[in-house]
Amino acid sequence: MRNIAVIGLGKFGSSLARELTEKGAEVLAIDRNRESVEAIKDSVTHAATLSSTDENALSAVGIQNVDVAVVCIGEDIEANLLTTILLKKMGVQRIWTRALSPLQQEIIKMLEVDNIINLEQEMGRIIATSLASTNITRHIPLAKGHSIVELQVPEEFVGKTLRAIDARNKFSVNIVAIKKMIPGITDQGERIMEESIEDVPKPDDVLEETDHLLIVGTDKNVEKFANR
Repeated sequence: MRNIAVIGLGKFGSSLARELTEKGAEVLAIDRNRESVEAIKDSVTHAATLSSTDENALSAVGIQNVDVAVVCIGEDIEANLLTTILLKKMGVQRIWTRALSPLQQEIIKMLEVDNIINLEQEMGRIIATSLASTNITRHIPLAKGHSIVELQVPEEFVGKTLRAIDARNKFSVNIVAIKKMIPGITDQGERIMEESIEDVPKPDDVLEETDHLLIVGTDKNVEKFANR
């Protein structure tokens, strides 16, 4: 079980802390605002009201023992940077820090943290990719120039098998899963469509119009495949 500290409980930090807890991590949630801590204390392993620029306070809650510390402080740039510096000084194993501006990002780079979180930049990239293609419904950057994308089956591939499409050789992308919509009926007799994921698709699986594909590849090749 990973031990993760989330520092700064705004919308992003609170959401992150809850999601990590749901995924089985032991989460220490920290904020200087008591109301923010009270709002999340029942959803995480531990919650503490303290200033993250106070070394003694951080030490008292055992911040030096966590596997990862995520600095989610947004508007208060000084607190963001001082907290990151303190975590480095205290020997925290891995540090992720949020950046709100290019200058702040450059400063954080100089502190040699493990990852820089730039929500605005990442969301801009994700939204732009989704808007640029009518087929793409979800986009997740993996590394520079590479993505995993969920997209509706291009029209010309409906009724074809994965073997016939031969995405790896013809488009240099990998189809790693198929999301199918399966008709169902509720206990009340209502007709519904339920999602079913084939996470190990077979070469002879036939694609249907309502299917969505999960594909991996370079951004250029993914876009070329999506826009068939």
